Amino acid sequence: MLPEELLKKVRAIQIMSTRAVDASFAGQYESVFKGRGMQFDEVREYQPGDDIRDIDWNVTARTGKPYIKRFVEEREMTILFAVDLSASGAFGTVNKMKNELSAEFCAVLAFAAAKNNDKVGLVIFTDEIELYIPPKKGSRHVLRVIRELLAFEMPKRKTNIPMALDYVAKVLPKKATVFVVSDFIETDFKKSLGLLNRRHDVIAVPVRDRVEMTMPNIGLIELQDAETGEIIMIDTSSTAFRSQYSDSNTRNFDDLKSMMRSINVDSIPIYTDKPYVQDLVQFFHMRHGRR
Repeated sequence: MLPEELLKKVRAIQIMSTRAVDASFAGQYESVFKGRGMQFDEVREYQPGDDIRDIDWNVTARTGKPYIKRFVEEREMTILFAVDLSASGAFGTVNKMKNELSAEFCAVLAFAAAKNNDKVGLVIFTDEIELYIPPKKGSRHVLRVIRELLAFEMPKRKTNIPMALDYVAKVLPKKATVFVVSDFIETDFKKSLGLLNRRHDVIAVPVRDRVEMTMPNIGLIELQDAETGEIIMIDTSSTAFRSQYSDSNTRNFDDLKSMMRSINVDSIPIYTDKPYVQDLVQFFHMRHGRR
């Protein structure tokens, strides 16, 4: 992609994202993700009326006087996008590729985070960690995140979700909200996802194209696996094949969602042929109802 073309695309996504945030869910984002915990502020001498459960016994023992720990509500949030840009994302039959959809989805949430003065970080992964941008504040930083997502030149590589999740756990010392954006073709990541969700608030974003769920009748076609290079010939005019294909993919997707529910990981499926802003709004409503 030429630099001027990239800049135009970044600008278009910035305009679209800003409008979506302002019109649809700026306030809902804040109500769902702000004030998620308490952080240490100071130690001071105990005063009548203080809660004895706040006494810092170590300081009290050293000084011979009772001291308490004070905490303040943590208003700042860290958002990290762990985005799978492996070869299987270079697929899309309607509107855009899955990888392009992933970038746009992250852009919308990144601009919402910037609007609320939150930190935003990025991990791009395949079967390796391709890029890590530590979380920072500011719209200029968010634009860098979006540029990196759009400009990433995808190698012909597979994906390794457990490796990526373990890496995220290492680079995030404090509690954060982690959006894991992937088509989740790989399946052996339940343990890593569950462990990460114990320390952080993990939200999975399965990215799908409709042909991955239902095969249309378009006759005899060749399909190539983007990650392995394997080519197979299939007859889409076969009703039995299309039914088996749809049933298998639907079952796999249902199994994925069931697995995530079993480890308390929320998910927001997005599709190349459907607007996703309303799905985000519904997700925020669901999250807000829990608080």
